[in-house]
Amino acid sequence: MKKVLLLSTIILVSLQLAAQSTKKPNILWIITDDHRADAVEVFNKATSGKKESKLGYVSSPNINKLAKEGTLFVNAFCNSPACAPSRASMMTGQYPHHNGIVGFEIGHNRNSQNKDLLPEALKKVGYGTSIYGKFGYRLMAWNDKKKVPTFDSPGYYDHELNAKKDLALKGFTDFSKGNEYKKGEKPVSYEGYIYPGEDEMRIYPEKQDKASKEAKRNFDNKQQVLRAYTRKNTNMIIGGESTKPAFETFDGYILKEFQNYLKHPNKTFKTYSGRSVNGPKTTEPQFLSLNFHLPHTPVLPPKSFRDAFKTKKYVVPDFNKKMEHKSLPPQLLKLYQAGKIDELTNEEKHQAISDYYAFCAYADALIGKAINDFKAYNKKHNQEYVIILTVGDHGWHLGEQGIETKFGPYETSNRGAMVLAGSNISKYPKNIVSKDFVEYVDIYATALSAANVDISKNAYKHLDGFDMTKIAKGKGVKRDYVLGEMNHVYGPRAYIRGKDFAFSMRIKEKNSKPGKQVPPGTGLEWARNESLEKVEAVLFDLRLDPTEKNNVALQKDYQKLSEWFRKKLTNIVLGDGRVEIDWSKLNAYAISNFALGADDKRLDIPKKIIPKN
Repeated sequence: MKKVLLLSTIILVSLQLAAQSTKKPNILWIITDDHRADAVEVFNKATSGKKESKLGYVSSPNINKLAKEGTLFVNAFCNSPACAPSRASMMTGQYPHHNGIVGFEIGHNRNSQNKDLLPEALKKVGYGTSIYGKFGYRLMAWNDKKKVPTFDSPGYYDHELNAKKDLALKGFTDFSKGNEYKKGEKPVSYEGYIYPGEDEMRIYPEKQDKASKEAKRNFDNKQQVLRAYTRKNTNMIIGGESTKPAFETFDGYILKEFQNYLKHPNKTFKTYSGRSVNGPKTTEPQFLSLNFHLPHTPVLPPKSFRDAFKTKKYVVPDFNKKMEHKSLPPQLLKLYQAGKIDELTNEEKHQAISDYYAFCAYADALIGKAINDFKAYNKKHNQEYVIILTVGDHGWHLGEQGIETKFGPYETSNRGAMVLAGSNISKYPKNIVSKDFVEYVDIYATALSAANVDISKNAYKHLDGFDMTKIAKGKGVKRDYVLGEMNHVYGPRAYIRGKDFAFSMRIKEKNSKPGKQVPPGTGLEWARNESLEKVEAVLFDLRLDPTEKNNVALQKDYQKLSEWFRKKLTNIVLGDGRVEIDWSKLNAYAISNFALGADDKRLDIPKKIIPKN
């Protein structure tokens, strides 16, 4: 009898342990937009020993706290330095050269090369899914009747809160942007602003009539607006003050909608726009994607945050146009023209930096509230949780290379920071700083692994990323390099970055994306055969030039190294399973496999071609 009881006890304990090991935690994934890693104190402390950035004062108490509860990845790099392709890489777990999104083209959900997006994969293993704020990934619905891709969502998530449609256009914001349409006339762009208790006030920055110019001037003076007037997009707002107080702004309402969802478990409730939606089911694990718009332009921090930064002194990044531009190719000179701010006054440059970091501090406050409410939800329902924080879908220049924008192959455009934390500290250890390379394509694999999915199965072999949980413990794949690709502003360009060198090049002769002018899969041999000068090669020796000011690609001592990188990079992005898609059609694509296996994560550079530093 005792043996039977003992056996029963062992079986019961075994079943309980098995149940615990397969229990799926709630997952919160937070993304900010255009957010520099050096706006985060713990990032700076881990990389330079000081809380301040190289430019000056920053504040991030909530991200600091989360980092201590998990792992901070300080060498996290996006796979495309622009919103749409970067977010598409995160949502697909694939590099741009594998998912076919290399710029701001509108992709769709019906191409046969498409794989499940992250929320779809989590749905299949029992998750309830929801998204709040900016979508941005541009893999939208195909319209069978018109035979075109649309901006309509295919419903990847069970509950979708679109920041523009559900909030900004309904007046739950401090600002909005769009176009006004009148029959028989060209559309006119507008900026809409809302002061507390007032209706929306619209400004027409491109109109040149006296009334429009005066309205714009009065608003800019009142809100201390700084526009990037020295560049192509002269009306872009890179500094100023919000018309609304903290937590009543556009991003404040994104947070409020997230909080409303958590407050209504197993209930139906109404969003701010009046839609009736269902709250989370406590009987199923939840995947929540919280996507803030800030600190993306317009950079308009609330007064309380802006005032705390106005008295701080900042170092304006050093930029020597004559020296830096003498070795830059046309593509990167074009980027400079599109994003230059070096012609601003020193006072204006200082404001741009101060207001940007103030906006980042406001982002930190919103993130803190979101995390606290998420933790409270889990505590109330006795559930485990995992938090993935992506600090910026890419980086942002504040004068480095003379620009205030993103898009470049530079570290400032591509480097971010990520935090991974969970309630199960045996799986998610506390207070770890990882200096290994991680990439944004890792988020997909990390979230699936958190959901106890075996990503080694054939169904997930298309993923380019790895589980960051293992990397945090020093057990994951160690990369020698990170990858990226971009086709916007200056045309098609790819890059590969290691510890000591950063290399980028034009990968196609023409700027067009796959479509009518350039059919998918054509022109892939050009970058492999033309001269380094024609492919606009750029090589930065990070050992000597960590701020990437001097392109040495064509210098005699570096040419063999440049050729080595050219071969490595073109083999990976053009020949190792490259997928090119004509998104204007239902199912038109081409696959290039001339160098399968080239992406081996190793930089085995022959020592004899590496110049001595």
